[in-house]
Amino acid sequence: MATLASRRKWVPGPVIIGAGPSGLAAAACLKQKGVPSLILERENCIASLWKLKTYDRLRLHLPKQFCELPFLPFPSNFPTYPTKEQFVAYLESYKDHFGLDPVFNQTVVNAEFDRKYGFWKVKTLGLKQQEETTEYVSKWLIVATGENAEEVVPEIDGMDDFGGPIVHTSSYKSGGMFRDNAVLVVGCGNSGMEVCLDLCNYNARPTLVVRDSVHVLPQEMLGRSTFGLSMWLLKWFPICLVDRFLLLVSRFMLGDTEKFGLHRPKLGPLQLKNKSGKTPVLDVGTLAMIKSGNIKVCPGIKRITHRAAEFVNGRKENFDVIILATGYKSNVPQWLKETDFFSEKDGLPRESFPKGWKGECGLYAVGFTKRGLLGASMDAKRIAEDIEPLWKLAEAKNFLTLSSPLPQQSS
Repeated sequence: MATLASRRKWVPGPVIIGAGPSGLAAAACLKQKGVPSLILERENCIASLWKLKTYDRLRLHLPKQFCELPFLPFPSNFPTYPTKEQFVAYLESYKDHFGLDPVFNQTVVNAEFDRKYGFWKVKTLGLKQQEETTEYVSKWLIVATGENAEEVVPEIDGMDDFGGPIVHTSSYKSGGMFRDNAVLVVGCGNSGMEVCLDLCNYNARPTLVVRDSVHVLPQEMLGRSTFGLSMWLLKWFPICLVDRFLLLVSRFMLGDTEKFGLHRPKLGPLQLKNKSGKTPVLDVGTLAMIKSGNIKVCPGIKRITHRAAEFVNGRKENFDVIILATGYKSNVPQWLKETDFFSEKDGLPRESFPKGWKGECGLYAVGFTKRGLLGASMDAKRIAEDIEPLWKLAEAKNFLTLSSPLPQQSS
């Protein structure tokens, strides 16, 4: 059996795992402070989730000013809600603007802190040359793989018996793939809602599974984005009053969503977001399709049978395709040998926002706030500010060591 070739590399600055928006933001903030870093990425490109695993019609759900990364705004000619292609172009320009050069095709298989020597050791497996492993050694480790590293595929009774395509939204590109088909969409978040709308545009017949309660809000209120309006109101009023206002305006604009099988949670949308991280759905036209009957709404699934599904209310219906809009999860517990900072249960920092960005022994996290790109930017700035004085102190010690005169030999 051949022995894997291995090499070790010393990294003077932090090692950043993940070349998505969070990793790029962290590297840019560090560079602004004069701190070099090394980004490791398992795919062959930056922003692999956006480039490889998103559907064609996707746009940013929040206005661009809430989604820009530190020190570089979106181009002024971009629309309020940039398209997927525009956002990817922005990230490419961000990388080039700051001279970031990630090392691609490097899958992290193990990362642990060597307490004897005081360094992080990050072991990777090269995808192009699978015989070669590399161990990167650094004083700082920044985890930027985020909340959406791997697909969540639920276990539903009878899935193996379905006999037709079962597709996660990470593989869904457009409704053209399922024209004229009866499609069961499992998951009622922003992705599930928007996939249903996209399917309608291709004469598919979508049915949306809504197992839990969900807040549906209009994307814009009173001529402003709902998110932007919420942030402004929170400067002046307590969160419970802002939630009441959002629900009142939503009721006026969208009607009573309960009538269509979309039951609202007891907690208001902002309170629920703060407590659980569950994001309200910002409607971009799906609700109108539900009201018109073009999109059916069903409760939870009891079991899957051959080309059909049985729901918890006893209803049965035939389907050609199942699309899982069931989201993503962190994969940190698979490779990080540390359980004090990151939870083994969900792979997220144990401390909630705004504390979940710094661990012990030079360990940091960016992009795990459940507050999107805005939260990732906040994390990135905090991390750079925390590492900068440590970096300068280390540089000063190195300078003194190199510049100190050699001891004279005794005669």
